[in-house]
Amino acid sequence: MIVRGFFCGWYNQFMLPDLKLGDLVRLRKPHPCGGYEWKVIRLGADIGLECRICGRRVLLTRRELARRLKTVFLSSNAGSDTQK
Repeated sequence: MIVRGFFCGWYNQFMLPDLKLGDLVRLRKPHPCGGYEWKVIRLGADIGLECRICGRRVLLTRRELARRLKTVFLSSNAGSDTQK
């Protein structure tokens, strides 16, 4: 059965995996400085990333990040930012 052009039981294939602050992600194309790895510094409607080589910060929409994303490395201190 097809509903509004989508197959039933199919969900958005471009949905991002669960990201947490401090996670490291690898994008498909390198930054002009030569770095592939970025650190997640902001979560929301836009995802904030910081280059691990030069420290440049960029904001990408979730859709754009899902398209550019290659792999996600979970940081060892991910989730430890919320200390009481």
